[in-house]
Amino acid sequence: MNHRLPVIHGITEHDAGPYRLERLDLEFSNGERRLYERLRGRGHGAVAVVPLLDDETVLLVREYAAGLHRYELGLVKGRIDAGETPEHAANRELMEEAGYGARQLTLLRSLTLAPTYMSHQIQVVVARDLYPQRLPGDEPEELEVVPWKLADLGQLILREDFSEGRSIAALFIVREWLQQHAHE
Repeated sequence: MNHRLPVIHGITEHDAGPYRLERLDLEFSNGERRLYERLRGRGHGAVAVVPLLDDETVLLVREYAAGLHRYELGLVKGRIDAGETPEHAANRELMEEAGYGARQLTLLRSLTLAPTYMSHQIQVVVARDLYPQRLPGDEPEELEVVPWKLADLGQLILREDFSEGRSIAALFIVREWLQQHAHE
């Protein structure tokens, strides 16, 4: 099936804190009209950093997750500031949250959170050749850094305190990327 993008007849906007709620008046190629709502992020996007101590070990961080009111294991994540590349933002966030810098940063791809109603995308960046380096961040407490073997990814995804979908997806993507680039 060859779908044409719906025609947007109008957009109304409402402020929703760090997001903008938009209501779209859409007409589909078959003539059907519908109202859709979407959240549009403000700012310059975000990064998820996969810091590798070596090709077998990733560094995770444990931090408070207000949405679930518990501590969660996950990847280093954060906003891309104005004027930053995803790689620069990834290195800054890595220094702030995990206390490491990276000499080698590779942008792999972007991931979406819920593309049917959110515009938010996060850039997955692999950080290698790590060295100790801390920058002050905006976290209210120091984050625990937890090394995890990629070979034990199956155990990690079954843990109750590792539930964030972008972190899970990014680790699988990086594991595949490492396997494809093992001979380079």
